[in-house]
Amino acid sequence: MTYYFAKVLKVPFAEAIAQVTAALAARGFGVLTTIDVQATMKKKLDVEMHPYTILGACNPGFAYKALQAEDKIGTMLPCNVIVQELPSGEVEVAAVDPIASMQAVNNPALAETAGAVREMLREVVEGL
Repeated sequence: MTYYFAKVLKVPFAEAIAQVTAALAARGFGVLTTIDVQATMKKKLDVEMHPYTILGACNPGFAYKALQAEDKIGTMLPCNVIVQELPSGEVEVAAVDPIASMQAVNNPALAETAGAVREMLREVVEGL
């Protein structure tokens, strides 16, 4: 089982981030965090890296259900979506598969929530 869904886009990097953010919003997800990994690596390690951004996406309703079922599940939230520029100049978007990430949690009450979020994230990625 893979732990993510991915799709390659033929758009500029900044446009890909805008498209992903809009697609997430259309499915009820907000972006809580934006981590510019390229800039962070330059600042902290003085290394050059390709454009790579991590978007921390959260659907409040599903996050609330998950937290009610398992109070430590916040260690796995929000759902991360990455946007990275490939050597070809194309941009890859990949989203975590919540089913795969939550397999380590032995709580059947999370299965329905994780399954619903999985389908929504898969639809976001496939719809780009």
